[in-house]
Amino acid sequence: FSVPCSAILSSYLLGERLNLLGKLGCLLSLVGSTVMVIHAPEDEEVTTLEEMTAKLKEPGFLAYAAILLALCFLLIFYLAPRYGQSNILIYLTICSVIGAFSVSSVKGLGIAIKGFFAGQPVLQHPLTWILVITLVASITTQINYLNKSLDIFNTSLVFPIYYVLFTTIVIATSIILFKEWVAMTVVDIIGTVCGFLTIILGVFLLHAFKDMDVSLGNLPQVLQNEQPAPVTRDDKNILIEVDNSSIAPEDKPKVFMLYT
Repeated sequence: FSVPCSAILSSYLLGERLNLLGKLGCLLSLVGSTVMVIHAPEDEEVTTLEEMTAKLKEPGFLAYAAILLALCFLLIFYLAPRYGQSNILIYLTICSVIGAFSVSSVKGLGIAIKGFFAGQPVLQHPLTWILVITLVASITTQINYLNKSLDIFNTSLVFPIYYVLFTTIVIATSIILFKEWVAMTVVDIIGTVCGFLTIILGVFLLHAFKDMDVSLGNLPQVLQNEQPAPVTRDDKNILIEVDNSSIAPEDKPKVFMLYT
């Protein structure tokens, strides 16, 4: 609900434009999210911090995490100071990349909280404090750059684009870390991909046509209001038209100037 809620609230509270295509984009985002939830894979059962530690130590996830960290440092220290004020994707990509670590940390802390109430010594486990520090650092970074993006760019654009980028990173993280897609059927895979593409289409409609004055009332006029293509005429045609014009008074002399 983040995409339609942010677009509708920014339209009413901040006075930002939300036309017919934007509303259609919000509807498509809801439809795509529903399709994704219906075909979403189930989480692989991870019940203890030891199992979570084994998942985090797998070579595939370590390589994935290293690539995300390198990309994040590149965005923060090189691209953000140069292009962050003009390109909406810079700050939002930082938030989305960091989101992979926050989602993994929340998953691990959820397991730790369950273990704590079950009487397990989770406070003595080093992974618990590593996850806490990672979660605090990632959320702080996300809030910082998300607020920077909201200060510069349109609110109705920031949240949809952030939603798409964040969802993409979360899906990739789930595939690599928890291997959620291993047991999925072909129908569920196709349904999940189609749902995600529907969300992207909705966000595109919300973003690409935000400045168009399109509503149900003026939709026929918008479709029919086509400007004729200008006709290019040479000097000879213009000279003949002026000579035969009925607008020019007959009592006034006609003067032609020829340039060579």
